Amino acid sequence: MLPRSLRARLLAAFVLVGVAALATVGVAVLLIGPAYFAEAMGHLPGDPMGQSMAESTQRAFADAMRQTLLAASISALVASLVLGLAVAARIARPMSVMARAANRIAGGHYDERVPVDEPGELGDLALSFNEMAASLDATEQRRLQLVGDVAHELRTPLATLDGYLEGLEDGVVLPTPQTWHLLRSETGRLTRLVNELSELWRAEAHQLPLRVEAIDAAAVARDVGGRFAPQAGARGIAIEVPPAGEGPMARADHDRLAQILANYMSNALRHAPDGSTIRITTAAMPGHVRLAVADDGPGLAPDQLEAVFERFYRVDAARSRAVGGTGIGLAIVRALAEAMDGQAWAESPGLGRGATFVVELPAA
Repeated sequence: MLPRSLRARLLAAFVLVGVAALATVGVAVLLIGPAYFAEAMGHLPGDPMGQSMAESTQRAFADAMRQTLLAASISALVASLVLGLAVAARIARPMSVMARAANRIAGGHYDERVPVDEPGELGDLALSFNEMAASLDATEQRRLQLVGDVAHELRTPLATLDGYLEGLEDGVVLPTPQTWHLLRSETGRLTRLVNELSELWRAEAHQLPLRVEAIDAAAVARDVGGRFAPQAGARGIAIEVPPAGEGPMARADHDRLAQILANYMSNALRHAPDGSTIRITTAAMPGHVRLAVADDGPGLAPDQLEAVFERFYRVDAARSRAVGGTGIGLAIVRALAEAMDGQAWAESPGLGRGATFVVELPAA
């Protein structure tokens, strides 16, 4: 039965190798050695002089070989034990450290790290372990932040609903159409938040049904632009779309790509000034198709280019959720793009100079 400890297994392996080597040497010396000894003495088999060699000389040679082999075996085994213990400890020590760190991580201490001071594969293993721990730590921090953000987002509409319902119950608030409209709008906010959180979770978990096929990216862009034309026209905002005709073909889900562009358009309309222009463009890249929505709004600072894709992030902290949306749309965009083997990002030359939101998908 093999020992459970890695150190004991390594030591046993070293000792077994030493024993196998000694056994091979012993067999070679005891079986082949006498013949070579006789040949060295000039007494070949069949030689009368060799046949008459004294029995005591044969016994002396055999005894000398056995004693020599015994001494060599003891020395080799001691050396194997010493070197085996040293090497096994050197290999097993970082493994034990990682095992203890893994137990601490399993207990919720996601900031645990192991030293990366071993060469070769052990160093690579320690580095990969630390990267895994950092990823778990970041995931846990995002989970905690998400729980806090969701609680914060739910608190306001729930407090509004509770206050008005209590007022209706006490007769302080009259059941006017305006009251019912306000209550309905708050429940609508809650419904949108729950639906978007559910869709974000499904997208990040790759559990959204996707029908990936070759689609005309420019045609999708024109459809989305036309959908937002009335809303933009009411504010004097022009929407430029790709010209009619055959556009670049992308491998994507038609409805999900339309959802991505709709999120970009909704975001652009919230920030674009009245009388400005929003441009939807498509371009064929090597192996990819790039779609972009550009506006002439307030733009983004360099540190905001990634932050805008985080859950519940708002560029304008003073903007209410009722006007500015739930803050999950761009997070859904990135999750959808990655689910279709693409990527999404934002570009901006700086504050006050507009922004461009891009999605890149595989070419058909």
